[in-house]
Amino acid sequence: MGHWASRLAALPLLFAAAVLPSGPVGADTPFITLASTTSSEQSGLFRVLIPAFTERTGVQVRVVAVGTGQAFTIGRRGDADALLVHHREGEDAFVAEGFGIERRDVMYNDFVLIGPRADPADVAGAANVAEALQRIHDTQTPFTSRGDDSGTHRRERGLWENAGLQPQGRWYRELGSGMGAALNTAAAMNAYVLADRGTWLSFRNRQELDILFEGDPLLFNPYGSIPLDPERFPWVKADLAWQWHEWITSPEGQERISRHTIGGEPLFFPSLER
Repeated sequence: MGHWASRLAALPLLFAAAVLPSGPVGADTPFITLASTTSSEQSGLFRVLIPAFTERTGVQVRVVAVGTGQAFTIGRRGDADALLVHHREGEDAFVAEGFGIERRDVMYNDFVLIGPRADPADVAGAANVAEALQRIHDTQTPFTSRGDDSGTHRRERGLWENAGLQPQGRWYRELGSGMGAALNTAAAMNAYVLADRGTWLSFRNRQELDILFEGDPLLFNPYGSIPLDPERFPWVKADLAWQWHEWITSPEGQERISRHTIGGEPLFFPSLER
């Protein structure tokens, strides 16, 4: 932890004080800007976390929901106070390059390979995710890719590369869109698609789609919190961002993450449980 982190950690954390009364947020309410992922937003997670954090601290969180790559770009411009993203290599680089103070584990789930129940490429019979992608590639069965430099898209590209494949052709559709739009397109086309489990569980327009492959260790999907470094960006709300960073990784914040379920199934698992 750098000296800025040490100074911020010494701040009196509001969540250790009395709970503030809930109510409408006024125009003068303090707030931070959080650059985060469409998967976090579309899963409904922030509807669970942010009201609890605001009630505890009096600080509002305004989320800019974009792909992880775009969140890094926003952070590198200093146009947010903190990030919540899911691309570990990019997160470590962001901190190493001096844009963020530190990275902490927040939560995790996994990626799943979705496709038509008829499974024309027989990915359900694959021994691992590389073989599943090989079967899609060899049969040239339609596959929809987010194509938006999100954490999901980055993982998908890495999985193709790990399998020694370069997907291209009419069967491979790069959309440049978020996870919900990619799932809708896959449903309309009866195509395969890589999705995070949280967004899939909250997705309702499934039509003939189902989870066909899961469980490979390469599909593990951790999320990290990074407050921006005020030495690089003096205008960021460093003290408020640090309160969010501390709260979301505290037992209280972690317990709130574990509460977010659909049909009794958790969308994310708090990192404190690992």
